[in-house]
Amino acid sequence: MPEKEVFQGVPGMLRPFKDFIEKKGLKPGDQVVYYGCPGTCTPFVELLGFAVRSLDLQQVFVPYVDESKARLVNLVPDVGMQTGSLATVRNPAAVVVMGGLSMPNVPVTLEQVAGAIRKYPHATKIGVCFMNMFEKAGWTKEIRFDLLIDATINPVTVWK
Repeated sequence: MPEKEVFQGVPGMLRPFKDFIEKKGLKPGDQVVYYGCPGTCTPFVELLGFAVRSLDLQQVFVPYVDESKARLVNLVPDVGMQTGSLATVRNPAAVVVMGGLSMPNVPVTLEQVAGAIRKYPHATKIGVCFMNMFEKAGWTKEIRFDLLIDATINPVTVWK
């Protein structure tokens, strides 16, 4: 059974991610590639990228698993991390699979995602999801994550 720790809030997602990347010994210029859904996963990719901004990594967002549409994730002063120009995925040191990909009605399959990350057998595999999505969709049986961050957004309170 893997070791399990529980944290709180947004820092509870970001600090363990940064600590893990630092302990893996990624070097400046190493590539971290995030696979996720456009729009819904992108803000979380930007948050994760912001957490490791001081490590001088090349960070890349891939919409779904279409590497031909990969974009750099860069620090924009006074704003935060933002996707930008086209990028090339090249032997990443880490791949991050965002949980939105495992949601119903997303136009990718587990097999497509597993195939995309399988191309990089030496890359560290990280999963980031909410509300046990990877487990509910059966992805944890097929993808062996070196780190899995599973956050909860519950309850959501709306004041009108």
